[in-house]
Amino acid sequence: MKLRYAMVCSSNQNRSMEAHSLLKREGFDVASYGTGQHVKLPGPSIREPNVYDFGTPYKHMFDDLRRKDIELYKRNGILPMLKRNLSVKLAPQRWQENAADGPFDVVLTFEEKVFDLVLEDLHNRDQVLLKPVLVINLEVKDNHEEAAVGGRQALILCQELEATENWEETIDDIINNFEKQHRRKLLYNISFY
Repeated sequence: MKLRYAMVCSSNQNRSMEAHSLLKREGFDVASYGTGQHVKLPGPSIREPNVYDFGTPYKHMFDDLRRKDIELYKRNGILPMLKRNLSVKLAPQRWQENAADGPFDVVLTFEEKVFDLVLEDLHNRDQVLLKPVLVINLEVKDNHEEAAVGGRQALILCQELEATENWEETIDDIINNFEKQHRRKLLYNISFY
């Protein structure tokens, strides 16, 4: 694979990790991140989320929620999701703290608010390499079913980008074809490292 990819959602748990898992399995050079202040997972009620710091290992979250209410977190899909996550990487990472990971060629976000935060962060960084980075938003609802569909579509989009000689010359066609084929509107922008 010739391009480096970053998958980004809010908490680096569901949408970005589903895509990360699929792309990794297909041999892509991929990483994933979240843009939120903390990692939030559903709790026993909407007013009682489980909140963790970025960098907290997925295994710790898995064990913590298993101890709290194994049946609830199995039933709502959180434990299986965390099990998948810990097979992909150690812990959720925050996008705004990833500069040391080096430049990416493509950043794929799954929510417009996250897309805006990624662009703002890239804009605020010192742009010394003047290396272009393509930032695309594929809007995906934050639930397990939609994340699975979104992950497969992210893989298809990345395969299209990987197959082109120079994405800068063909991005409009790639985006238009993807939108027609999948009936999903994409946002995209080009920033620089």
